[in-house]
Amino acid sequence: MKKWSAHATTLLSLYVPPGRPIGEVVNMLRQELSITENIKLKRTRSKVQFALESAIDRLLKIPKIPRNGLVVFAGEHDDTGETLVLVFSPPEPINVFFYRTDKYFHTEFLESMVEESDVYGLIVIERDEATIGLLKGGAVVVLDELEAYIPGKHSKGGWSQRRYDRIIEEMVEEFYKKVGEKASSYLIPLLEAGKLRGIIVGGPGYSKLDFVKGGYLDYRLQKVVLGTPLDVSSQGEPGLRELVEKAKEFIKETKYHKTKEVLEEFKYHLAKDDGLATYGELEIVRGLELGAVEVLVIVEDHPKLTELKNLAESRGTRIVVVSEEFMEYEWLKKAFGGVVAILRYPLTS
Repeated sequence: MKKWSAHATTLLSLYVPPGRPIGEVVNMLRQELSITENIKLKRTRSKVQFALESAIDRLLKIPKIPRNGLVVFAGEHDDTGETLVLVFSPPEPINVFFYRTDKYFHTEFLESMVEESDVYGLIVIERDEATIGLLKGGAVVVLDELEAYIPGKHSKGGWSQRRYDRIIEEMVEEFYKKVGEKASSYLIPLLEAGKLRGIIVGGPGYSKLDFVKGGYLDYRLQKVVLGTPLDVSSQGEPGLRELVEKAKEFIKETKYHKTKEVLEEFKYHLAKDDGLATYGELEIVRGLELGAVEVLVIVEDHPKLTELKNLAESRGTRIVVVSEEFMEYEWLKKAFGGVVAILRYPLTS
């Protein structure tokens, strides 16, 4: 599922919690379908309509949402032309209603059901823009991006100025409330499942402080906010990654930071050319067989992942598997074939 992609926001992801009436969900999708005529590009419009119509058709055949809820994925792969319509009940109950058409399928709610409880909530906020995401293992995941139109200052003075400023403050407060509500919808289910280890908040200026101190987060989430809100200069995925980097002192034991540290060490030895960084499958196998490899770093979809992991484990080698979402994943694949190693000592030729 995670390998599917589209050039436009045409892939449908739908999560329906138990107890939600099927008719209500179908009506929502029909409303979404009715506004697709406004999509200017015919090809994009056609793909979105296919996804929505397929989801509606399948849901109409289901009399009731199952005990654990329902998940629907529908769309067309841009590169292969293959179509997918998948409807199923997950292994654990769904606690959030989520609908979106995007350039990829949102599988993060399913992944959290099978992963270790190493999940942190991420919020980057300013007065008119916010990004909500997760740090899960070695991956930074964007859950939502919100925007609001908040006017700037104007030149009027006196009573008009004070009234104008009050209106702006109220608009900012409403936006903060909306961000808090969205954060609750994503993070409280993880908290109740015992998988949320903390929340990190950041952003430019004073907005991040106002948001935390103003009580816009649910009191249950407020209790797990880690440290003081951090200075972050951007939004979206870059902003979340910047937040994670700056929060290292709070969450240094996460898989994300451990992987970053190993890759930085590999880059250091590579640049120093001290013989402790090696790559190339044959050279790495040789090093493993000699017991010379301290750390094996390998991408999750390497064709010989199991074989190399077994060899590494038999030699007491530490293994770091880099997931597809990790920033250096593509670099590892393109530059080194997806596998590198840090040696205990240089190998002689």
